Amino acid sequence: MSDRFDTTDLLNCYRRGVFPMADSREDMRLFLMDPDIRGVLPLDGFHVPRRLRRTVRQDPYKVTVDTAFNRVIEACAEPHPTRPATWINDAILNLYSALHRQGHAHSVECWSESGDLVGGLYGVSLGGAFFGESMFSRATDASKIALVHLVARLKTGGYKLLDAQFHNPHLEQFGLEEITRDAFRARLWEALRVEADFYSLGARGLSTAGSTSLQAITQIS
Repeated sequence: MSDRFDTTDLLNCYRRGVFPMADSREDMRLFLMDPDIRGVLPLDGFHVPRRLRRTVRQDPYKVTVDTAFNRVIEACAEPHPTRPATWINDAILNLYSALHRQGHAHSVECWSESGDLVGGLYGVSLGGAFFGESMFSRATDASKIALVHLVARLKTGGYKLLDAQFHNPHLEQFGLEEITRDAFRARLWEALRVEADFYSLGARGLSTAGSTSLQAITQIS
């Protein structure tokens, strides 16, 4: 991929249904992915397991959006016992940080009572489509709670598509679907025609109660 690849090129890739990755943290080259089978999370019919639903209601973490985007993506890039290698290199860090400053990339953060960042996720927003990129967890259920809050926000804001990119066994509990490339592009085309609002459930920096997010998921289903 060209060294001149910038945020405009990146957004155009998402509009076509492809996304960049790297072989490793150390490899600065990027390549485009266009999977034959795509993983998507249904916004209508998103399933929150009973145990997780109870945990979300208890608000074990303060949940915010777009208050620590760079810290979230850097945390996602860190090696983990279940994921010793990462595909998030410095080129991706820089590109998505720039995309965030332009208002097209967002993060959801989970904070402990002591103020530590313990989990979160980030992704790209275009029209009524949200492309989930990566998530991390340093405390029990933190990334799952971030995902529940993200889905509530997307549903309230009128989004039509939540792209998970690949099949992930950890996402099966939420109702992950696998669809063909052509089916994904058809859904993407419809979603891109929608003007969704990422901040409909609360502005940047405001915390959202778990009960509010669960209610949004249930009421709009």
